Amino acid sequence: MATANINVRVDENLKKNAEKLFEDLGMNMSTAINIFLRQSVEFEGIPFTVHRVASAELDKRVADVKAGRNVSKVFGSVSELMEDLNAED
Repeated sequence: MATANINVRVDENLKKNAEKLFEDLGMNMSTAINIFLRQSVEFEGIPFTVHRVASAELDKRVADVKAGRNVSKVFGSVSELMEDLNAED
């Protein structure tokens, strides 16, 4: 199998901390990056959550609904909701 080089610029402290972590896990930086790349290809994307703003926004909206904020009506049950949906205006 042919190999290729990748040059990546990272913060010096991040590199040192990552090298220590990977050493503790019994691998080097190259092996860890290869694992990441293989998992990304298999997953067809980043194999972990990178961005949590959407999750935080969803959490805020759920909290608003539970507190009765930013909703036009609050229903005590699905039956009440369905009754309201089926009611003529």
